Amino acid sequence: MPLPPILVDPSALAEFTAQLQRETVIAVDLEADSLHSYQDKVCLLQFSTPTATVLVDPLATGDLSSLKAVLADGAVRKIFHAADYDIRCLHRDFGIEINGLFDTMIACQLLGEPKVGLADILNKYLGVELDKRYQRADWSKRPLDEGMIRYAAEDTRHLHKLAELLEKQLVAKGRLAWAEEEFALLEQVRHNSTDGPFFLRFKKAGTLEPRQLAVLEELLQWRDSEAQRRDCPSFKVLNNAPLLEVARRMPASMRALGGVEGMVPRLVKRYGGALLTAVEAGRAVPEAALPVYPRGEPRQRDPEAEARVALLKKWRTEMAKELEMDPGVLINNASLEEIARRQPSCVEDLAEVKVLKNWQHQVLGAGIVAALQN
Repeated sequence: MPLPPILVDPSALAEFTAQLQRETVIAVDLEADSLHSYQDKVCLLQFSTPTATVLVDPLATGDLSSLKAVLADGAVRKIFHAADYDIRCLHRDFGIEINGLFDTMIACQLLGEPKVGLADILNKYLGVELDKRYQRADWSKRPLDEGMIRYAAEDTRHLHKLAELLEKQLVAKGRLAWAEEEFALLEQVRHNSTDGPFFLRFKKAGTLEPRQLAVLEELLQWRDSEAQRRDCPSFKVLNNAPLLEVARRMPASMRALGGVEGMVPRLVKRYGGALLTAVEAGRAVPEAALPVYPRGEPRQRDPEAEARVALLKKWRTEMAKELEMDPGVLINNASLEEIARRQPSCVEDLAEVKVLKNWQHQVLGAGIVAALQN
């Protein structure tokens, strides 16, 4: 099969966009460099119509504004697989919104598929085997080699047929409306803000005391600066686990630093001085200026509510088996816990809890109330 064209000129992109506007359905994907750059960016866009596949190089074209109208047009269906990250990146980098979404991964989840990765699904439904060699490739490098171009094209080339097959199954199971609600919610996701102290976005920071938090913040600021200098993701400078242990133990010497779990000699030699400087800076923060990890109002333990959660989880397991779905896709734990706490006595009261999507309320509402009453 010949290689698909790669558009690198704004005028060629505008001409291609005009072609897309005449389509009723297009398949879309993107490749980014999140594993290779400090600030990940969209490096390639893939589009497949029912008859052709075209790649767009945003690093060359720069301006993607000509795509905004067609991608925001809900009358043109956009087929993605696992669209969450793509939608966030397109809006962050280019202000592009997606409407008219059909996400084949969500469709698979609602159909109860045990494996929902694109490679697994294409192999099951279409007998297509994807080459996984380029999943972790650096898509910001130019020129793209032939293998990467073919890999990128394969990600969208089969989505039209796949979506057609999945939609038929959703209709047959009476779940198309479920999927459409999920698609509409997913269209609204946006990239998370990175404002505020670094420790607020650090897993397990809430386990530290204020002094340790001050040290952690200094360590995270150093790591971020180093990642910017090297233009690489922060985790490639130093993983979270040893960083957390350094903050917890606050070593004051190279010897003590070398005793921290995960701080192998190579890391101590390379970063030891900078880490000890950050620890010292955290130790020097005045008591009155120490950070405090924000916590919600402590909720008192409620054995009766916990018993209701257990009942609801048991009911969920049975319901998921009946619907042949993953229990977590059917309804998540956080929703069950809120319902158990509020203890609605009828379906109308359940609607006031406001944790269920419309399809969940219709399909699960009566069963949830019955489980609570039992």
